[in-house]
Amino acid sequence: MKKNTTFHNLFQKIVSEDEVNVIQDAIGYKDTARKLTVHTLIHYLTCAAMNEFKSYRECVDVGDKHGLPKVDHSTISKKAGHVDYKIMKELFHLVVSKCNRITRRVLKISKELLLVDSTTITVGKSRLPWALYHGERAGIKLHVSYTPLTEMPLQVVETTGLIHDGPIGEQLVDSRFIMVEDRAYFKIKRIDQFTEDQQKFVIRIKENVEIFRPHALQCLEQAGSPITRDITCQLGTKQSRSEKRHRVVFFKDDYGNEMRVVTNLMDIAPEVIADMYKARWGIETFFR
Repeated sequence: MKKNTTFHNLFQKIVSEDEVNVIQDAIGYKDTARKLTVHTLIHYLTCAAMNEFKSYRECVDVGDKHGLPKVDHSTISKKAGHVDYKIMKELFHLVVSKCNRITRRVLKISKELLLVDSTTITVGKSRLPWALYHGERAGIKLHVSYTPLTEMPLQVVETTGLIHDGPIGEQLVDSRFIMVEDRAYFKIKRIDQFTEDQQKFVIRIKENVEIFRPHALQCLEQAGSPITRDITCQLGTKQSRSEKRHRVVFFKDDYGNEMRVVTNLMDIAPEVIADMYKARWGIETFFR
């Protein structure tokens, strides 16, 4: 109880009622409630999440123990269904921006990793008829950029579940970081443009991408190294080939499978490049 009460008090300090009102005004949402305002609803929802309440009824039964006003459970249900989701989205970005100030200070000294991936949340199609996914399921997809330094998202873009990762990934690019991405974000023109823009990246290559005119890089061998090959080359077929030469690092993962990642980091040991890509597992853990 003490832990959750502390979190509740902390949240009130992080997000003030005035800040919530500013977000409402910017979106154009008019809150006419006197008792269960949007600010109070947010406190109810965060308290319910922290304590794993099973229903709105349980929220109101114990809400007063957490400093929340007494309201009917049906009132919370109606309010939650009525509030514009954009308020919650902007509130999330507000909290992340405050918690990520340490990241912005550190990046003045050196570049950190920015992991990019997506996760799909599915429900029965009757719950989200506007987001049909597969068969009887509906789904929304969260496209996330995540910093291992803070173990927190930096940015989130939401779409319906059928939207492809690649185009949305462009909205998550940030030149302050080294972008670390999976195959879904690989595109030959994209890595050429990244190199042109001096955007640092480590991206896994799709299995069917051809290697053209490879040139081996000289490097010191390390005992137990997972690296099997370190080259520069052009990528793609004659019909669609990269204009620039890129570095490609081949390495074995923990299960013995060979991985290929392309990067424009030329002055870093291949073992470090491999570790950068392996760090991408951090965002998978976050999703779980």
